[in-house]
Amino acid sequence: MKKTTDKNNSVNTYKRLLSYVRPQWKVFIIALLGMVAVAYTEVRFAELIDPMLEGGFVEKDKAVIKMVSITLLLIFTLRTIGSFVAEFGMAWVSRAVVFKLRSEMFAKFMVLPVGYYDNTTSGKLQSKMIYDVEQLAEASSGVIRVLVQDSITILWLLGVMLALSVNLTLILLATVPAVVVIVGYVSKKFRHYSRRIQLSMGSVSDVSEESVEANREIKIFGGQDYESNKFNDINAHNRKQYLKFAATNALSAPIIQQIVASAFALIVYVAATDDVANSLKVGQFASFLLSMILLMQHAKRLTTVNAALQRGIAAAQSVFQFLDLDVEQDKGTQKIDDIQGAVRFDNVSFRYAPQSETILRNITLDVKAGQSIAFVGRSGAGKTSLVSLLPRFYNVTEGNIFIDGIETRDLSLIELRKSIALVSQHVTLFNDTIAHNIAYGGLETATEERIVAAAKAAHAYEFIEKLPDKLNTIVGDNGLLLSGGQRQRLAIARAFLKDAPILILDEATSALDTESERYIQDAMAELLKNRTTFIIAHRLSTIENVDVIVVMDKGEIIEAGSHNELIKQNGVYTELHKLQFSKQKN
Repeated sequence: MKKTTDKNNSVNTYKRLLSYVRPQWKVFIIALLGMVAVAYTEVRFAELIDPMLEGGFVEKDKAVIKMVSITLLLIFTLRTIGSFVAEFGMAWVSRAVVFKLRSEMFAKFMVLPVGYYDNTTSGKLQSKMIYDVEQLAEASSGVIRVLVQDSITILWLLGVMLALSVNLTLILLATVPAVVVIVGYVSKKFRHYSRRIQLSMGSVSDVSEESVEANREIKIFGGQDYESNKFNDINAHNRKQYLKFAATNALSAPIIQQIVASAFALIVYVAATDDVANSLKVGQFASFLLSMILLMQHAKRLTTVNAALQRGIAAAQSVFQFLDLDVEQDKGTQKIDDIQGAVRFDNVSFRYAPQSETILRNITLDVKAGQSIAFVGRSGAGKTSLVSLLPRFYNVTEGNIFIDGIETRDLSLIELRKSIALVSQHVTLFNDTIAHNIAYGGLETATEERIVAAAKAAHAYEFIEKLPDKLNTIVGDNGLLLSGGQRQRLAIARAFLKDAPILILDEATSALDTESERYIQDAMAELLKNRTTFIIAHRLSTIENVDVIVVMDKGEIIEAGSHNELIKQNGVYTELHKLQFSKQKN
C-alpha cells in the first residue's frame, strides 16, 4: 500500500511540475524537434554503416561512396543544429520554471502567517528557494531532455535492430525486466536520500547565517571553536548523505550496464553461429552492433538520469508542500473610510497552538480613540502577545477585538493594517537608502518633501544631513552602518510618514543611550498626538504620562489606571515602580 502511495505521489508531483513547463509549450515543441533531429542523426548514422562497408569498402562503388560522404556531412550538420535547438530551448524552459517557482514562493512568503516564521528558520527557507528549486528545474528540463531524446533514440534503434535480426534483438530485450526492478528499487533510495540532503542543506544554511549575524558575539565570547565544531558536525552529516546518494548511483548504473553488456556478449556469440552468420552480411551485422552500442550508451544515460529525476521529485515535493501551506486568514470584506481608532478587546483569550497553554485569559479592555495605553508586567506576562492580536499577526482563540465597533476579522488584512503603525525595539531596516527606508511607511504617496518632514519630526534629520549622501545613504544590511538610536529614529520617521490612527510601540525605548532617548522621547511625544497608542515598555519612567497603564501577569489584567491612581493602590504596579527606581538609584 505504501509503495503504491509513494508511486502515486511521485506521478502527481511530476504532473504538477510539468504544469510549470506547459506555458512554454511553443519553445518546448521547438526543443523537442531538436531532440528528434539529434535522435534521427544517430539512427541514420547506424543505418549508414551497411552501405558504407558493403558498397564503399567491399564493392568500391564510387556512387555509394559519394552518397555516404554527402549523407555524413548532412547528418552532422543536422545534429549540430538539433543539439543547439534542444539544449538552448530546454535551458529557456528551465529558467522559466525557476522564475515562476521563485516568484510564487516569494509571493507565498508575503502571505504566510507570522506563526509559520516563528517555527521555521530563514536558512531552511533559503535552502528551499535556492537549492530545492534548482534541483526541481533540472528535473523539469534537463531530465526531460534526456528522457525524451534518449527514449526516442532507443526506440528508433530498436526498430533498426529488429529489421536486421529479430532473434538477436530479443536477447537484448530479455534484460529489460531485471533493469526495471533495479531502477524501481534505486529510485526509492534516491528520493529517500534526496530528502535527507534537503534537510541537511537547510541546517548548513541555518548555522552559516546565524554565525554571520552573530559574528561579534562569537568573537567577544570566544565561541569560534564551538561554532566551528557545530558547523563541521552538520557539514559532515551533509557530506554523509551525499555519499550515500553517490554510492547508490555509482552502484546501480554499473550493475545495469553489466546486465546489458552480458546480453551484448551473448549476441556476439550467437551471431557467430552458422545460421545467423549466413543470414546477415558483414555490413548488416556491423550496423546491428553499432546500433546496439549506441543503444547501450543511451540506456546508460537513462539509468544515470534517474538520480537527477528522483532528486527533482523530492525537491518538488518539498517546494509544493511549501506552496500549499495555508495563508493568513483574510475573509474580511468591510472597509472603514475614516478610522478614529477606538479599540475594544472583548473577553479575549489566546494560545499559539490548539494544544499549547493559554497565553491570554479573558482580556476585556476599552480604549478610546486618541488614548495612550501602556502595558507593563514581568517577562512572559502576555503584553506583546496581546498587542500582536490587534494587527492580526495572530488570531484570537476566543473573544473578539473591535476597531470603531467593527470586528477586526470582518476587515480585510490590508484595510486593517493600513490603519496601524509599528515601532519596535528590534528595528528592521532594508539594505537600501535612508529615503527608501522611511518611505516604506507610505510607498505610494511618499514624496521627498514628506520624507524630509517625517525625518525632521523623528529628530532623524539632524544626523541624516551630516551624512555625505544624506537621504540617499545606503544603511547596510539591517541598518548595520547606523547606531541603535539612529535606526530607532528612522523607524519612528517611518511611522510618522504612514500617519496611521493606531500606533504600537513595542519596547521602543529600551537599550538606548541618554542622548538618543531624549531625541526619541521628543519624537514620541509628537507621534502620540491624536493617535490611539499601545506601548510596551520596561522602563516605567517613560510611560508615567500615558492615559492608562495596564498591569498584566500570567496572561491576565490585574490592575489598570493612570500612574497616580496605580501608585495610590499600592499594588503590583507600585511594587514594580519601587523595584525599578531602587535599582536605578543603586
